[in-house]
Order: sequence, then structure tokens, then C-alpha cells
Amino acid sequence: MRHDQSPIYCTGELLRQVQMNKLFSDDKYFVDRPLRGSPETVLQDFQQLVNATPGGAVPKEQLEAFVEAHFSPPGQEFEPWEPSDWTLSPELLGRIADPRLRSWAQELNAKWKQLGRKVQAEVQSSPERHSLIYVPNPLMVPGGRFREYYYWDSFWVVEGLLLCNMTATAKGMIQNFLHLVEKFGHVPNGGRVYYERRSQPPFLALMMEAYLERTRDLAFLNESLPLLEKEYRFWQEQRAVNVSLGAAAAGEEEEEEYALNRYHVPVGGPRPEAYSADVELAQGLQEEARQALWAELKGAAESGWDFSSRWFLPGPPPVEATLRDTQTSAVVPVDLNALLCRVEALLAAFCDSLGDVGKAEQFRAAHERRVAAVRAVLWNEEAGVWLDYNLARRRHNRAFYPSNLIPLWAECGLEGAAVEKALRYLESTTALSYAHGLPTSLAHTGQQWDLPNAWAPLQHMVIAGLARSSSPRAQELAFTLAQNWVRMNLAVYETYQAMFEKYDVEGDGSPGAGGEYVVQEGFGWTNGAALQLLDLFGDRLTAAGSSLPHSGAWLGACLVLLLALEPL
Repeated sequence: MRHDQSPIYCTGELLRQVQMNKLFSDDKYFVDRPLRGSPETVLQDFQQLVNATPGGAVPKEQLEAFVEAHFSPPGQEFEPWEPSDWTLSPELLGRIADPRLRSWAQELNAKWKQLGRKVQAEVQSSPERHSLIYVPNPLMVPGGRFREYYYWDSFWVVEGLLLCNMTATAKGMIQNFLHLVEKFGHVPNGGRVYYERRSQPPFLALMMEAYLERTRDLAFLNESLPLLEKEYRFWQEQRAVNVSLGAAAAGEEEEEEYALNRYHVPVGGPRPEAYSADVELAQGLQEEARQALWAELKGAAESGWDFSSRWFLPGPPPVEATLRDTQTSAVVPVDLNALLCRVEALLAAFCDSLGDVGKAEQFRAAHERRVAAVRAVLWNEEAGVWLDYNLARRRHNRAFYPSNLIPLWAECGLEGAAVEKALRYLESTTALSYAHGLPTSLAHTGQQWDLPNAWAPLQHMVIAGLARSSSPRAQELAFTLAQNWVRMNLAVYETYQAMFEKYDVEGDGSPGAGGEYVVQEGFGWTNGAALQLLDLFGDRLTAAGSSLPHSGAWLGACLVLLLALEPL
């Protein structure tokens, strides 16, 4: 049996009854708990309980007792671990001019010791008793309810580790992801069996690039390249989509077809880690529509943007689209295709460095085809920027998202005046009116990947893309955005003594909110992105004026108490 078909963690009556009875405030808490006995024994005991219950619906009190008797608390799959390559004062600190920022960076460096984990050997020897997917090397987790490793989060974690001179830990994490590609053909969304059928934005080749820049470990690249290619094939074979543009859209006499990629998880059923919410969202739908919605929600989870108005298929005015209108597979995303553009260029460079000229030419040709496709399908000349393309509506989504600018960071098709046009586009939006960072969208939907939330990876990619351009105006805007984000991060840290997964950029700046769970503290990619910005602009950034108003102190105390009450 495939792990992702587990009748306890992924499907089945036990999962349904526990989650729909809402034994825990967070559905993820249940599916992260290891079994005390074999799955066969647990299911047999549960069936006896069902058979002894009139109608088969086990009362909540009996379910609670059953779960406590048959499941251990979550988090016990890991053993304490401190990275041996951690140092008190990495070289990065010497490149940060401002004393307050330098002190903060030292505290961020210390957080690696808090976020480090090592998987227990029992997870390898008895995988059927765990939802955690075994990996051989120690790792960093994001923090909070995210007890396991996650794919795209780990790019910023790896970059942060490398800036802190923790090359052995970074290499171990890359090896873990290569291990997962060897096992599954792709890197799952995260380290749980219920994530197995979804991936996340494919950053593995970029992790390898970051590691090689600091180590020149070509032997590691040589042994890893076949698996990097295998992951690339997964995206080309399982997540590809052909886009046909008519003469008017393409500016050509005949219709053209372009090969690009999308997020698409053709797997029905509620997400085990959010089971009750998915069931409730689909209430009133016919069975086929329910299954389709659940598959689209999984596609949105694969994007990393779960959830956002970006994936809502808009209805005719004045009908407002909601989470129930999610159609991720109908969107050809700018950021995914820009990222794969970068991956193809990297794979070509990797092959060149190992002397495989023929394969390098194949990846260069793939890169050139994608550059042309991104230009034809995703570039909008009127807006002067790249925009997601909706397959169902056969048009661009004109809304602002930071992802519209990711080709700058990926250096994907920056010919002509594209950089200046994209800069003018950004300056024309209201996104720059937010003093604490770029909002994830300009739509208030209550979803966490919309206004007013801002996320570290998006800030970093937009800032780094602007900074590496040849435009002085773009470079100065990059610094301003970095200054705003770093000061807000520092101010929130000094108020709450914590880093968070997302931030509210409205008002005075505070931890973010919205979505399916309370904001999480930790936090791997936020720490890594902050360290990258401190590295990029450390000689210029200042902490002046970063303090939040005094009202933040009692709010901070309330939030810390709330986090303490949440099950971890």
C-alpha cells in the first residue's frame, strides 16, 4: 500500500469520525500523532468500537478515549539535536554595520539551535506507525504547528544556514530532498504521508546552486544531478500544460501553442490535515463538484499560496469569488514558470560544469523555449508586467501580486525594456503605499495569502530581483523595500521576542492573521530571508525608528499566551 493511501492518516472512517467530531482545534494535530500499535490493531479495535455503537457513529467522548489509548502525542518522532556546525559569530555579522541589527542577526543565528530536528530511527524501521516521512539527515523545521520539514520553505532556510557557515547542515537538508526525489519522483509538499501526492515550488536546484557557490563541491553535484533531472521530469510530465493563443492574443497570423507549467493535483477527498474545513466548504455540492473542489484546494496547497484570491475563478459581476471558487489548475502562474526557467538555466550550467555538453544544450534549448513561452503567454504589454494566465477565461489576471515580478529575480526573459516597464508597473500600484512591506495582494478576502498579509519569501524575491537589475531606480527601490521589511521584522521581534511566518503590513505592523490557523512563530523562512537581506544591504541598513507603539507590548503578551495554548 502507498503511504498516501493510509487508511488512518489519509482516508477511512477513523479519520472521518475523528476530524468531523473536531476532537482538536487543529485537524493537523490528529494526523501528526504516531500510532502506539500496528495499523491493523488500531483499525481492528476501532471497527469493534463502531460495531458496538448503534448506527456506527462513535460518541465524541469514546473517540477521545480511543485516540488517547492508540495514538502518542505529536512531535515524538524527533529526537533532540543541535547542529555541530553552528557557531556563535558567523562571518555575516561582520558585514552588518548597525549594532542593533547585528545583535538581532546573532539572535536569529541562535534560533537554528531551536529549530533543528533529527528523525527517530523508529520512523525508518516502522514507517507504518507514523505519518512522518523518514529522511536520513537532521533538518530545520519552520516552527509552531509545522513540526516537519517543508519543501519551498527550505530554500530560504538553506540560504540562511549557508550565511551562518552551516554548510554541513545545509548539505544534509539538500540530501534529504534528493532522497525524497529518489523515493517518490518529486519532493512532497512536506514531510507527512498526507502531503505525498502534492509537491511545492521546485527550489531544489536553487538550493544546490547556493550550496555550490560556497563550497564548489562538484563531486556532490555529480552524484546528485540525475535526481535533479528526475525532479525536473516530474514537473514536465505531471504538471505541464499547453496554452494555445489565437492570432489576436499572440500577435501572429496563426495560432501558436506554448508548453508551460501549472499546479495540478488530480486527487479528490478532503485534505487530511484540514479535513473538517474542506468538508464544510463543500457542503451542498454534488459529489463530482465536491471532489473537484478538493483537488483544486490541494493544487493551491501545492503552490504554497494556500489560500489566495489568486486561485479564485471570478464569476460575472457583481458575484464575488470566494475560496469555494478555487480553480488552481486553470491558472498558468508567473512565478512557477519563472522558477522553472531558472531551473532549466541552472541544469544547463550544472551539465556544463561536469562536462556534459550535449545535455547542457538540451537544457539551454528548453530554457529558450520557456523564455519565449513566458513572453508570449504571461507578458502583458499594456500593463508592462507578467501576469498569471487563466485557461478557463483565456485572459490575464490583472490583479497585483508580488509574483508578477518574480521573472526579475529568476532572470527569465528580461530583454529590451522589460525591467523598466515592470518597475513602472510596481510604482503605479498602491502596493508601495504600505510602509512595512509588499502586501501579498490588494484584496481583503480573509485568506492568508491576501491583504493585509506579507510573506518573507515574496519580499526577498522582489527585492533581490530589483537589486540585481542595472536600473539605479530599481536598485534604490530594492533598498527601500529591504529597509522597510527589516525594520518591521526587528520591531515585531523586539515586541514579541519572536519571528513569525507572516506579517500584517497595514497599520503599525504586527504578526499576520487569516486563513486556517493562528499565526505561527519560529520561523524558518522568515529568519533566512532576513539574514539574506542583511547580507545584501548590511552596510546600509539601519534599525533607527523600528520600535512599535507601546500598545504592541500587551498585544504581544496575548499572542504569546495564545500560541502557548495551541497544541503543538
